[in-house]
Amino acid sequence: MTVLLDSPAKLSVSPHVLSAIRAGDCNLAVWERPTDRAFEALLATDLDDVRFSTTLSALEEGLRKELGEAGYPGTPERAALIDDIVSLAKRYGDIMEIEAVSVRLAIVTTNSCRKFHADYVKARLITTYVGTGTQWIEAEDAARVAREQEPHRIHTFKAGDVGLFKGKMWTQNPAIHRSPPIEDSGETRLTLVLDPPRAG
Repeated sequence: MTVLLDSPAKLSVSPHVLSAIRAGDCNLAVWERPTDRAFEALLATDLDDVRFSTTLSALEEGLRKELGEAGYPGTPERAALIDDIVSLAKRYGDIMEIEAVSVRLAIVTTNSCRKFHADYVKARLITTYVGTGTQWIEAEDAARVAREQEPHRIHTFKAGDVGLFKGKMWTQNPAIHRSPPIEDSGETRLTLVLDPPRAG
């Protein structure tokens, strides 16, 4: 298990690390997973973003419908993507003690959320299936960013890594992160975000 000393971030190759987010001294838990490049095949077609909320029990059926409407072809890669999202959502639901989730699966080609920030949620799960992963900074650099200075060190997820980020609704010391700046690079990212369901 890899742990950054004197840091509220916990990293490991074990999925069990995600449960560390419950600890008061942890604001970011990272499961360092192997990259599965098979998902790149999905980007060969023109796809729309997917965004919806549902119960965990109805998620698999909902994903089949939403991904089909968004243009995802009925391939083994789509089936693997659905299986992975369902698995991550169930793990997220267990950790957060919720039975429903908000799902966002986005095709990103611009500098989406390019500024370092914390999310106004209790905790958000993010993984990037294709392309450069989410970037995050430690407390010292977060303080520099708050003073409108450049961070000294930026950590970057690999494709496949799963991050569980504490947000502003959980702690006064939330995880600070951003989407990597890729505009004009020609890169396309496929990114999943799971949140607690929105009230109302």
